[in-house]
Amino acid sequence: MNRRHFHFDAIGVWTFVSIAILSIPTVLILYYGLAVYRSPAGFGTAVIVSMLLTLLAAGTSTIAVFILFTPAAFHLSRQKNDILETATDIPVSIPHPIIGIALLLLSTKLTPFGRFLNELGINLFYTIQGMIAALIIVSAPIYIRSAQSLFSARSRDSELFAYSMGASRFRYLFSILIPSSSRELLSASLTSMARAISEFGSIAVIAYIVTSPPIFSGTMYMSVLIYQYYNYYGPQVAVTAAAFMIVISIAIPVAVRLLRRGGHSNVH
Repeated sequence: MNRRHFHFDAIGVWTFVSIAILSIPTVLILYYGLAVYRSPAGFGTAVIVSMLLTLLAAGTSTIAVFILFTPAAFHLSRQKNDILETATDIPVSIPHPIIGIALLLLSTKLTPFGRFLNELGINLFYTIQGMIAALIIVSAPIYIRSAQSLFSARSRDSELFAYSMGASRFRYLFSILIPSSSRELLSASLTSMARAISEFGSIAVIAYIVTSPPIFSGTMYMSVLIYQYYNYYGPQVAVTAAAFMIVISIAIPVAVRLLRRGGHSNVH
């Protein structure tokens, strides 16, 4: 008679409990925001316009991050450089209001770059441009690390063959590597965008509210709007707006998971 042996999976239980704890704030916000409070102001026009601004700014910054930093991720995947990698990690390791203050200082006439921007008519303070600049800085490290890991894991056979045929690194990157890694790079970009959507500290300093007309004048970034709602109206409106933001934002990690699953399916 065979006896079945029960093995207690401590690691599995530990994982379930720890992730459950991690999910408690999100579940509470969704429950109280959508079921208990459901404040009309939390779904109002101001919230919808703010969410549109947030998605536009985060999406634009993600496109800029892809264009600006994909070559850097490729370079770091091929040539280890502690100085460059440390510089890449700095925006993640400092309080983000510091980034907002730095951008504010950078855009003033106190600096040569600020004077140059002013001559071009570009202002970062309380503008969508300043918002996007901050989002680029805070989200770029996540994209660079993800793309760097992707490029490092790729076989170099096609790369070496391309070089032997006279292709430059630039041509190999844009003609071969990026097209063949489009799904994975899109996943990395969406992860970077998710980080941009959640930003608060730098935005609260450089672009607390958009004052430049005509588009989105008087509109706040979603995280800043929720903070203001909490200060002015209390938790009910803020929790409802936060639940709305979670519902919209959750589509991004879901898309990332689907892209990664599709990529694994193609591999197998």
